[in-house]
Amino acid sequence: MGDLAVGARSGHGPEEQPGRSDDAASPAVTGPVPEGGDGVDASPASASEAGDGESKGKEKKPRSFWKELPLLIVIALVLALVIKTFLVQAFSIPSASMENTLQIGDRVLVDKLTPWFGSEPERGEVIVFHDPDGWLNGEPTAEPNAVQQVLSWVGLMPSADEKDLIKRVIGVGGDTVECKGTGPLKVNGKALNEPYVYADNTPCTADNMGGTFKVKVPEGKVWVMGDHRQDSMDSRYHQNDKNEGFVPVDNVVGRAIVVAWPPTHWSTLPVPDTFDQSGINAAASVAPGALGLAGAAPLVLWRRRKINKSLTDGNTRVSATGTAG
Repeated sequence: MGDLAVGARSGHGPEEQPGRSDDAASPAVTGPVPEGGDGVDASPASASEAGDGESKGKEKKPRSFWKELPLLIVIALVLALVIKTFLVQAFSIPSASMENTLQIGDRVLVDKLTPWFGSEPERGEVIVFHDPDGWLNGEPTAEPNAVQQVLSWVGLMPSADEKDLIKRVIGVGGDTVECKGTGPLKVNGKALNEPYVYADNTPCTADNMGGTFKVKVPEGKVWVMGDHRQDSMDSRYHQNDKNEGFVPVDNVVGRAIVVAWPPTHWSTLPVPDTFDQSGINAAASVAPGALGLAGAAPLVLWRRRKINKSLTDGNTRVSATGTAG
């Protein structure tokens, strides 16, 4: 039995030996094989995935509100400064010259954007403008505290250094504004019905400066008056200054559009209907007609010259034909 076993071993090639295992030719795999694997150790990958899971699990903590607050304040101040400079600015009413339309202590919002696009003041608008020529001389100037200075810098309060006034536009460039005695006030010959004038006030006053005047507004300037006619040192009383009482359009800060404070006084500031009446723009309507006539004159002359030339050429041809015949 033993020789047979030996002979069987010697009679077959290595590939035909039954029961031979390939374990001797390949390295032994020790330890458990991962499920579904091919014998490759997956432990390093498993550690990496575990690390990723832990990092994902650690969410970023939001920054503290107190750390964000300084940035928010800076952004708010920058936006407020931009708005004050280019869009809207708040102004305080210090006097009674515009009562009852505006009360002392009211805060109005002034549109500063439209002037950047070439818009100019129109009749009936309430405007804020820089002092043209010492209109506020002798008026007391308040000394603001630190808080008021910061608020004025960002546009939440008016600056004490700015010499600004607020009045209503009565006449614009080309208009004739006049008043005799106590009124009525006229623009281009049309009497104004002024419901916005302070109760019991007359449109003008009986004194020489405030009651009797007739002016023609130069281009690029406006004539302004307060709604409280007997308590307003407006264009009437500054006819001896360098601008003859007119306000240069370049001095205009913007149009007051709304009373924003206090809430009980909240209201818009529209243009009164009296400035929409027919005929008030008569002086302005002459200009387009004159321009049209001036533009048509060269065309008419050119056409007449062309007709005359045609007639002359025709006569020449007729004469030439007759001579040749």
